[in-house]
Amino acid sequence: MADVPSLAPNSQPSDYDTRSLRILIADDEAVIRLGLKTMLVELGYRVVGMAANGEQALALIAEHAPDLAILDIKMPALDGLTVAERLAEESPLPVVILTAYSQQALVERAVGASVMGYLVKPVREELLGPAVELAIARFQATQAIRAESDDLREQLAAREAVDKAKRLLMTRLGWSEAEAYRQLQMAGRQSRRSMQAVAEAVVATGGDLSGLS
Repeated sequence: MADVPSLAPNSQPSDYDTRSLRILIADDEAVIRLGLKTMLVELGYRVVGMAANGEQALALIAEHAPDLAILDIKMPALDGLTVAERLAEESPLPVVILTAYSQQALVERAVGASVMGYLVKPVREELLGPAVELAIARFQATQAIRAESDDLREQLAAREAVDKAKRLLMTRLGWSEAEAYRQLQMAGRQSRRSMQAVAEAVVATGGDLSGLS
């Protein structure tokens, strides 16, 4: 099997103009690919690539950085869910899965791969547009939640570092909690570092503030 290309990070706009979406189609049946392309173009979308298997899909996604991918659940080389799993890890983007299957194992894998929508073959045009737009909306919501979660983790990590540094200074120098915090703030201003960076440096040096100014 050919080497799977490494994916470049895919930057996503904060708000999509759904009528200018750039879409990739991957299905091992040419007639389905062409049919989907025709319907998507009629709906006003741009089809930037069509792949016959999962490896081609990854290569085209790396090359064109589409806004959304429509992937057949069963394809040669790499199936659609494997491609979706790779994308979720390396280059997140909305994925709509094409399927004629309903096995629970496949559904569970799809959830784990952050699949944002499903289309059952044969695809009907009146369902295609709403599926694409719903996948985009779900993806945006998921990304917003993930960003908020990352911010919260960073805030908690900073608080824990500062608390640890305060306790160390209070024990080593006999300062009150307020004084320890004030000294950390002053060290941060003087060294032009964040409170977290100062706190981590204090802990690493065993409570020495002298080298931070």
